[in-house]
Amino acid sequence: MNPEDLLLLVTRTMPYGKYKGRLLADLPGHYLNWFAREGFPKGEIGRLLMLMQEIDHNGLKPLLEPLRKR
Repeated sequence: MNPEDLLLLVTRTMPYGKYKGRLLADLPGHYLNWFAREGFPKGEIGRLLMLMQEIDHNGLKPLLEPLRKR
């Protein structure tokens, strides 16, 4: 993981699907878990969704709050 990826989670939006336009950091856990079960997309978006799922699953979302204030 690159430290810059954490900043991308609070600035990049979901490009498609039910939650299109929502920040990756704001995606619901059940949606992230669905990707974990069914498979993450290829490329950067898949890597970021995988990271966000790990953060959410481990209860670490509050660590992203200071990055939102930038």
